Amino acid sequence: MKTVLATLTLAFFLAPPQTFAPDADGFIRNWLVLAPIAIEGESGATAIDQPLLDNEASLKPKPGDTVVVGSTPFTWKALQTSDYLVDFLKEFPARGEYVAAYAVAYITADEDMKVTLALGTNDQGKAWLNGNQIFKFADTRVLEKDADRVDVSLVKGQNILMLKVVNEVNNWQACARFLRDGAPVKNLKIAVQESK
Repeated sequence: MKTVLATLTLAFFLAPPQTFAPDADGFIRNWLVLAPIAIEGESGATAIDQPLLDNEASLKPKPGDTVVVGSTPFTWKALQTSDYLVDFLKEFPARGEYVAAYAVAYITADEDMKVTLALGTNDQGKAWLNGNQIFKFADTRVLEKDADRVDVSLVKGQNILMLKVVNEVNNWQACARFLRDGAPVKNLKIAVQESK
C-alpha cells in the first residue's frame, strides 16, 4: 500500500501542469496572480519601478506559494478570467486603491516564433518575458485592448510572461495576447505553473 501511495504521489508531482488555450481572440485567460500589495504613497509612476518582490523579474511561482511583503503574507492564486481581461478589483475587493498586482502565465510554444505582445493596463504596467523587461507604462489610464504592442520572440518550449499592474484609484485591470502578422496566436499552451 505504501508503495502504491508513493507511486501515485510521485506521479502527481511529475505530471505536467494543466494547460489551457488562449481564447478565440488570443487573449490569455489563465493567470497566476499575487495581489493586492499596498504601494508606498500615491504615485503609481513611482511604484511601478519599485520592486515589491525580491528578484521580481525572474520569479517562477506556483499556486499556493506564499511570500511576505513588508510584514504581510500574500499567496499566489490561480485565476481563470470570465472575459479577456483580469479584473483585479473584482478578484481582490478588500483593497483596490494604491495597490499593485503581479500576474504570471507560463506559455509553451511549439516552435521559436517572432510575435507581438499586445497588452493594456489600468493604471501603470510593466512586463517581463523570460526575465527580460520588455514594456513599461508609467501614467494613469483606462484599459484598452492592445493599447501597447511590443515585438518579442517566444522560444520553443516554455516562456514566462509576467505583468506588474499598479492602480491608483478606480478600475484596476490588465489584458494580454500574442499576435503574429496582426492575427491572434492560438497555438500556444498556457499554464499557471512551471513545467517540470
